[in-house]
This record gives sequence, structure tokens and C-alpha cells, in this order.
Amino acid sequence: MASQDAPVDGPDPEPADDLVTTSHTLTVRKRELAYTATTGRLVLRQEVMTDGKFDGHLPKAEVFVTAYTLDGADPATRPVTFAFNGGPGSSSIWLHLGVLGPRRVVAGDAGALAAPPYGLVDNPETLLTHSDLVFIDPVSTGYSRATKGEKPGDHHGFQGDLESVGEVIRLWTTRNGRWTSPKFLAGESYGTTRAGGLAHHLHTRHGMYLNGLILISSVLDFSTLIFAEGNDLPYPLYLPTYAAIAHHHGLHGDRPLEEVLAEAEEFASRDYPWALSQGSRMSTEDRTGIVATLARLSGLSEEYVDRVDLRIEHTRFFAELLRHRKQTVGRLDGRFTGWGADYGHEKLGEDPSMSAIMGAYTAGINHYLHAELGYHKDLPYEVLSLPVNRDWSFKEFENAHVTVTDKLSAVMRANPHLKLHVASGYTDGATPYFATDHTLAHLALPAELRDNIEVVYYPAGHMMYIHEPSRLKQSKDLAKFVKSASNR
Repeated sequence: MASQDAPVDGPDPEPADDLVTTSHTLTVRKRELAYTATTGRLVLRQEVMTDGKFDGHLPKAEVFVTAYTLDGADPATRPVTFAFNGGPGSSSIWLHLGVLGPRRVVAGDAGALAAPPYGLVDNPETLLTHSDLVFIDPVSTGYSRATKGEKPGDHHGFQGDLESVGEVIRLWTTRNGRWTSPKFLAGESYGTTRAGGLAHHLHTRHGMYLNGLILISSVLDFSTLIFAEGNDLPYPLYLPTYAAIAHHHGLHGDRPLEEVLAEAEEFASRDYPWALSQGSRMSTEDRTGIVATLARLSGLSEEYVDRVDLRIEHTRFFAELLRHRKQTVGRLDGRFTGWGADYGHEKLGEDPSMSAIMGAYTAGINHYLHAELGYHKDLPYEVLSLPVNRDWSFKEFENAHVTVTDKLSAVMRANPHLKLHVASGYTDGATPYFATDHTLAHLALPAELRDNIEVVYYPAGHMMYIHEPSRLKQSKDLAKFVKSASNR
């Protein structure tokens, strides 16, 4: 078969959608589901004006999507979920082939990784049973690219990203006659930042009211995560995650995890923030007690905790916790361990949890799109673009920390039917669960809307679904949420 990228003679053709449609079946609890997969690139256009004159509806980007729709369903009542990952600079591969889609990667788990060349299996727990699915790869991820002559960087920033992803959602909804369908956004990591901003953007720009947001491994307020000089907030918020990781690696003896986390959360809520606020005013006796408790909960030595002035930075923690065993622990998931070239480094270098899953998911998506969905492209599928991540623009937040809590709170107040499902992993060292709890508690919402938020915890990390018991539970939790929030 000729490549869809094969050169042609003459001038460059006008960009056009290149969608491919295939039919599939999936057996779910002895019931056969027939569904249609549509994958390819949608051309995004923008109305352009120069000196007050209309230049046309010009192509700006080609955005890659994979949509699954259940055959024979009533679009008026059938929910649709728009899903994306984060980075920024990540494709939607993780949610797509990890937990939500009808096919999933077999990657193994911490201590029992699958070996190359890996494989794909049916996913009878797919959310497709309860909702149509549209996976979106933002510009410069997956097969998404800016069109010829356009600047990719226009989409590599907070507002530009909201506008391009929001236009994909508006366009797909309109073309497929889904304005009256219950609608959900599902984001992971920076995808939760995007989801919070998108909910507001879609509401105010297009009048699109959503039924629910699925926020997996959330970061809605970056001040809870950024270890910057003068910002002591992250240190207490990371402590329960440190305790969970230490517990997983046997540094809390036979104490139940729930007991360890309860103590860590209590200490992180009261004594620890007080201690950090005291500075040189704290007595030697008080400091000694704080050091001892911090060391015991985190699994680190008292000497180390004292040496870093009570402030345990996360990449230091991942390098330090198992240094005595000559191992590092994962950032995305602290259950994973790895090896370094030596053990004198202060901070974690390569993340063993990312290394553990990257190969399986990359092989899976490249095989799946070409061999099973029939989409052929010579472009590399950009799973995770580090240049996009490095150059991401937050110019809208100049001289302020990045947050979408104001936007999320505003849209929830304006649309009191909007529900939130928040999923957190205990061993997630990238977006710690206690930081998410802190952020949710500070949303500017009336008491009447607090019941619109549900939070679920899993004994795994950032991609909690790579842990099989968590994946099975999470699939049930998501199905229940979508059904309850659809208002049908």
C-alpha cells in the first residue's frame, strides 16, 4: 500500500482531513459490542483578518484524533468523552491504550515487566461500554502538526493549546451531531490543567456546557508542586506520597498503609507547616522532634533530613530513599526501582517508572494505528515531545503561579450540574495526591456544590492503571461516574 505521505507533483495541495474508518467488535460480559473506529487528522482553520479585511478561513494545524462510536446508539442520549494526556507535550497514548480504549497494552507492572516485543489485548473494561470516546493528540504530539507556513509554537502554550484542543472538540461535536449528547472531558497530569481551562473556554467561548470532568493525577495549581525558593507549600503536600513509597519498599515494617498515611497527613497538615514557618525561631528541642518524625515517615535518615533543613525535594527523595540498596525509585510511580551508573548523584536522573512502560506503549500505538486501524503515515508518532515540554509558554501567568482553579470554580458555579471525578495514586511522585486534596479544598465553591466532587485513591502511581487491581477498580469507578453524571 502506498504511504499517505507519498510525494505528489505540482504545488502543495490544500490540507484536508485524512480520516480512516474501520468496524470492530468487542465481547463484554458475553455481550458483543459493535463499534466504529475513526482515526486521522482534522484540519483546524482560523478566520484571519489583516488591516480589517477578511483573508479567509485558513488552515493552521492538522490534529490527530481517534474516535470510537458504538454502532446503533442514540446520539441524543449516548455520552461522549474527549480524552487527552498531559506533559505538556504528551500524546493521548496512555489513557488510550492504558485504561479507556477498547484495546490495551500489555506492559506488566513493577517487578514483573513484560518483555519486548509486547502485545495488545482486548479491553472488556473499556469506557466505550458507557460512552463514545475521542482521543486527541495536541499539536506536535502523535501525528498532529502545524500546517505548512504556520508556527507550531502558536499551539505550544496555555491559551493556544486551549484554543486548538477546544476547536477539535467543537468541530467533532458539530460534524457528528453531538451537541445534545452528555459530554465529558478526561485528562491526565497536565491534561487536568487543560481540562480545567477547557471547561471554562468551551463554556464561555462556545456555550458548550459539560456534564463532567475526569481528572486523573491532577495538577490544577502549580504552586502545590513547584519547589521554588521561598515556596514551602510543596514540602508538606509531598510527605504522604513519600510515606506511601517508603511503605511499599518495606521501610515501615508491618504497619498498615492506611495507618502510615493517616499519620503522615496529620503531620503534613499541622506540625510540619508550622515548623517550616518558624525558620530560626524554632527551638532545638522542637527541631529535633520534627526531624525525627520527618525521617520516620519519609524513610530517610535523620541526618539527611537535618542536612536539607527539613525540606525534602522530590527528585532528591527518589535518589536518596534506596541509596543504601543501590537503587533509585520512580517519579511517576515510586513502586518502580532502577539502577544508576553510580550512587553519588544528588537527584534522580532517568525515571525508572517511565523507562519501564515507554517501550510497550510506543510499540503498541505504532502497531495498532497501522495494522488494526488502517492509518498509514511515515511521520514518527510523537509519544512524548521533550522540546514541546521544554518550550511550553505560560505567558498568561507572568509574575504569577500557574493555576486553573479560578476558571474551574467559575464554570462550576455557572453550571451547577458539572461533576468532577478525581483519581489519585498514592505512589505518584509527579502529582502527589495530598496536593490534589489541598487544591480541591481551596476551590471557590459554595457548600452546595461540594457534593459535585468525588475523589478516589489507588495504591499505585501516576498511571495507576498499569497496576492491574487498580485498573479494574478504576474502570468500574469511571463507568459509574459517567452513568451518574449523564443526567439521562
